[in-house]
Amino acid sequence: MSNFVVGLTGGIGSGKTAVSERFQALGIDVVDADLGSRAVLARGQPALEAIADHFGTDLLTENGCLNRAELRRRVFANPEERRWLEQLTRPLIGAWLQEQLLQAASPYAIVANPVLIETGHNRICRRVLVIDAPESTQIERTMRRDGNEEAQVRSIMAAQASREQRLAAADDVIVNDGAITALDEKVRELHERYLTMATQ
Repeated sequence: MSNFVVGLTGGIGSGKTAVSERFQALGIDVVDADLGSRAVLARGQPALEAIADHFGTDLLTENGCLNRAELRRRVFANPEERRWLEQLTRPLIGAWLQEQLLQAASPYAIVANPVLIETGHNRICRRVLVIDAPESTQIERTMRRDGNEEAQVRSIMAAQASREQRLAAADDVIVNDGAITALDEKVRELHERYLTMATQ
């Protein structure tokens, strides 16, 4: 297990995936909470059965998998339902992250989690790296990527930590408001810094 864990977070559409892919390309193990969410809500998992019992089986696809877009639409339209879902899934995702970190073999490891601060998972991290982008950029990217209406993107953003809260928790910040290629140099600089920190 890597003893030096960096938490990577940012609001929806900020560019977390683009940054985590660059760390992976440099040989760093990345544990992604979105993959954890898919794992704990996979077909046959108890959490998926609980969701089908709570919301109804129409939330499942024909082959028994979760219709994630429909679940997202429902929970972001109803704060109580979102809280119910978070209470079910967050402990399971947290356990999955810990399990994956135990298998990390690179000099340091990264936990990529859009709700790193909200879940308290930043407590297991030595550094917190925030990917920051203007809200207008986040909205535009997410609408283009996911085909969501602006109102839905705004409701997802409202459910996440505010930009100010994330930046207050940050040890390091990458501002991702320009060309995607600009990330290469920023990631490489941080990679060298984290390698040094991890070996001290």
